[in-house]
Amino acid sequence: MSAAITPDGDQPDAHVRQVGETTVYVCDVAGPSISSGQDAVDIIGETWHSRADLVAIPVGRLNEGFFTLSTGLAGEFIQKFVNYQVAIAIVGDLSAQLAASSALRAFVHESNRGRQVWFLRDLGELAQALGPARPSSD
Repeated sequence: MSAAITPDGDQPDAHVRQVGETTVYVCDVAGPSISSGQDAVDIIGETWHSRADLVAIPVGRLNEGFFTLSTGLAGEFIQKFVNYQVAIAIVGDLSAQLAASSALRAFVHESNRGRQVWFLRDLGELAQALGPARPSSD
Protein backbone atom coordinates (compact mmCIF):
# COMPACT_ATOMS: atom_id res chain seq x y z
CA MET A 1 0.00 0.00 0.00
CA SER A 2 1.43 3.36 -0.94
CA ALA A 3 0.76 6.79 0.56
CA ALA A 4 -1.67 9.02 -1.32
CA ILE A 5 -1.29 12.74 -1.87
CA THR A 6 -3.55 15.13 0.03
CA PRO A 7 -6.13 17.12 -1.98
CA ASP A 8 -3.91 20.21 -1.91
CA GLY A 9 -1.10 18.18 -3.53
CA ASP A 10 1.50 18.99 -0.85
CA GLN A 11 2.30 16.39 1.75
CA PRO A 12 1.30 12.76 1.66
CA ASP A 13 -1.31 11.91 4.30
CA ALA A 14 0.14 9.17 6.52
CA HIS A 15 -3.34 7.72 7.06
CA VAL A 16 -4.18 7.29 3.37
CA ARG A 17 -3.16 4.27 1.33
CA GLN A 18 -3.96 3.41 -2.25
CA VAL A 19 -4.74 -0.28 -2.75
CA GLY A 20 -5.38 -0.89 -6.42
CA GLU A 21 -8.15 1.55 -7.26
CA THR A 22 -9.36 1.83 -3.66
CA THR A 23 -8.42 4.74 -1.41
CA VAL A 24 -8.14 3.47 2.17
CA TYR A 25 -8.00 5.68 5.26
CA VAL A 26 -6.29 3.82 8.12
CA CYS A 27 -7.29 5.14 11.54
CA ASP A 28 -4.66 5.41 14.27
CA VAL A 29 -4.46 2.57 16.76
CA ALA A 30 -3.90 5.15 19.50
CA GLY A 31 -7.07 7.13 19.38
CA PRO A 32 -10.22 7.64 21.40
CA SER A 33 -12.43 4.66 22.17
CA ILE A 34 -15.32 4.26 19.75
CA SER A 35 -18.53 3.89 21.69
CA SER A 36 -21.36 5.58 19.76
CA GLY A 37 -22.86 6.27 16.37
CA GLN A 38 -21.63 9.84 16.70
CA ASP A 39 -18.08 8.46 16.82
CA ALA A 40 -18.71 6.98 13.36
CA VAL A 41 -19.81 10.37 12.06
CA ASP A 42 -16.69 11.94 13.61
CA ILE A 43 -14.44 9.37 11.89
CA ILE A 44 -16.19 9.87 8.56
CA GLY A 45 -15.68 13.63 8.95
CA GLU A 46 -12.01 13.10 9.82
CA THR A 47 -11.52 11.02 6.67
CA TRP A 48 -13.67 13.08 4.29
CA HIS A 49 -10.75 15.15 2.95
CA SER A 50 -9.08 12.00 1.65
CA ARG A 51 -12.14 10.94 -0.35
CA ALA A 52 -11.57 7.46 1.05
CA ASP A 53 -13.57 4.59 -0.37
CA LEU A 54 -12.91 2.53 2.75
CA VAL A 55 -11.97 3.27 6.35
CA ALA A 56 -9.88 0.74 8.28
CA ILE A 57 -10.46 0.86 12.03
CA PRO A 58 -8.25 -1.04 14.47
CA VAL A 59 -10.26 -3.44 16.62
CA GLY A 60 -8.58 -2.00 19.72
CA ARG A 61 -10.38 1.30 19.20
CA LEU A 62 -13.81 -0.30 19.59
CA ASN A 63 -15.59 -0.29 22.94
CA GLU A 64 -16.34 -3.82 24.17
CA GLY A 65 -20.06 -3.04 23.81
CA PHE A 66 -19.54 -3.06 20.04
CA PHE A 67 -19.07 -6.83 20.13
CA THR A 68 -22.24 -7.45 22.15
CA LEU A 69 -24.72 -7.16 19.31
CA SER A 70 -27.68 -6.72 21.66
CA THR A 71 -26.35 -3.27 22.63
CA GLY A 72 -27.06 -2.02 19.10
CA LEU A 73 -23.73 -0.18 18.98
CA ALA A 74 -22.30 -2.21 16.09
CA GLY A 75 -25.46 -1.73 14.03
CA GLU A 76 -25.68 1.99 14.73
CA PHE A 77 -21.97 2.53 14.05
CA ILE A 78 -21.89 0.53 10.82
CA GLN A 79 -25.15 2.08 9.57
CA LYS A 80 -23.50 5.53 9.58
CA PHE A 81 -20.83 4.27 7.17
CA VAL A 82 -23.47 2.65 4.97
CA ASN A 83 -25.47 5.90 4.92
CA TYR A 84 -22.40 7.89 3.83
CA GLN A 85 -21.47 5.19 1.29
CA VAL A 86 -18.07 4.57 2.84
CA ALA A 87 -16.95 0.97 3.26
CA ILE A 88 -15.48 -0.06 6.61
CA ALA A 89 -12.98 -2.69 7.67
CA ILE A 90 -12.55 -3.61 11.33
CA VAL A 91 -8.94 -4.78 11.47
CA GLY A 92 -7.40 -6.91 14.19
CA ASP A 93 -7.71 -10.04 16.29
CA LEU A 94 -11.33 -10.82 17.14
CA SER A 95 -10.74 -14.42 18.24
CA ALA A 96 -11.81 -13.88 21.88
CA GLN A 97 -14.98 -12.00 20.90
CA LEU A 98 -15.87 -14.56 18.23
CA ALA A 99 -15.34 -17.46 20.63
CA ALA A 100 -17.73 -15.84 23.10
CA SER A 101 -20.63 -15.12 20.72
CA SER A 102 -22.26 -17.22 18.03
CA ALA A 103 -24.32 -14.17 17.00
CA LEU A 104 -21.13 -12.15 16.45
CA ARG A 105 -19.57 -15.04 14.48
CA ALA A 106 -22.62 -15.11 12.19
CA PHE A 107 -22.58 -11.31 11.82
CA VAL A 108 -18.88 -11.27 10.91
CA HIS A 109 -19.32 -14.16 8.47
CA GLU A 110 -22.21 -12.45 6.67
CA SER A 111 -20.47 -9.05 6.69
CA ASN A 112 -17.35 -10.52 5.10
CA ARG A 113 -19.42 -11.92 2.22
CA GLY A 114 -20.25 -8.38 1.05
CA ARG A 115 -18.26 -5.33 0.03
CA GLN A 116 -19.43 -2.71 2.54
CA VAL A 117 -18.34 -4.13 5.91
CA TRP A 118 -15.39 -6.43 6.59
CA PHE A 119 -13.76 -7.87 9.68
CA LEU A 120 -10.14 -8.76 8.85
CA ARG A 121 -7.04 -9.89 10.74
CA ASP A 122 -4.65 -7.25 9.40
CA LEU A 123 -3.96 -4.76 6.61
CA GLY A 124 -2.38 -7.53 4.51
CA GLU A 125 -5.68 -9.39 4.52
CA LEU A 126 -7.41 -6.12 3.60
CA ALA A 127 -5.08 -5.71 0.61
CA GLN A 128 -5.95 -9.27 -0.49
CA ALA A 129 -9.67 -8.58 -0.09
CA LEU A 130 -9.35 -5.47 -2.27
CA GLY A 131 -7.28 -7.31 -4.88
CA PRO A 132 -8.46 -8.14 -8.37
CA ALA A 133 -9.49 -11.70 -7.38
CA ARG A 134 -12.51 -10.37 -5.44
CA PRO A 135 -15.44 -9.79 -7.81
CA SER A 136 -17.38 -6.54 -7.67
CA SER A 137 -21.06 -6.68 -6.81
CA ASP A 138 -21.90 -3.40 -8.60
